[in-house]
Amino acid sequence: MFGLLLAMGSRPSDSELVQRFKAGDREAFSVLAHRHQHRVYGMCMRMLGSSQEAEEVAQDVFLSLYRALPRFRGDSKLTTWMYRVTLNHCKNHELYRRRRGHGRHEPIEGTRDDGPPRELPHGGPGTDAGVHRLEASDLLQEALDQLDDDHRQIVLLRDVEDLSYEEISELLNLPRGTVKSRLHRARAELARRLNRNVSRADVL
Repeated sequence: MFGLLLAMGSRPSDSELVQRFKAGDREAFSVLAHRHQHRVYGMCMRMLGSSQEAEEVAQDVFLSLYRALPRFRGDSKLTTWMYRVTLNHCKNHELYRRRRGHGRHEPIEGTRDDGPPRELPHGGPGTDAGVHRLEASDLLQEALDQLDDDHRQIVLLRDVEDLSYEEISELLNLPRGTVKSRLHRARAELARRLNRNVSRADVL
């Protein structure tokens, strides 16, 4: 049924899919998961800094969403609720990782547990724009990794996910003024850490 609707160009809203799921149509959840999987995975990846862990946590998030969706009352947007569940899972995973003695920070020339060793950019000619973009993305992720959880999540919600101050206020259960002041401090800290990681040779 959904395949036919999608083929005809029909795109049911999130709320319609939630109602269909509550009525017993389990395929509705598959459509929701497919629609929002990149959003959930992206948040997990930026919060945790590891693709392997992000994939595992994202799977747990969707399992929790599946179990909890029958109780979703629609008091907030579905995406706001998804962000809240995702952030809670990421925080719980961070706590578990810290109890296990795993540090999240590592030097720029270090290695990650889910990929090949990282290398510093070579100063010679022939480096293309794609490599520079990748290096810039790595530097940004490393700076994000060094922020505390509260600052990291508020930067991601506003500057990456483009949520409004009102949405972030609802999501984090914070006054709007607190959201703005915390975001200001988080951006300043992020800029400071980026400046520390980028040498003069990197920008000349």
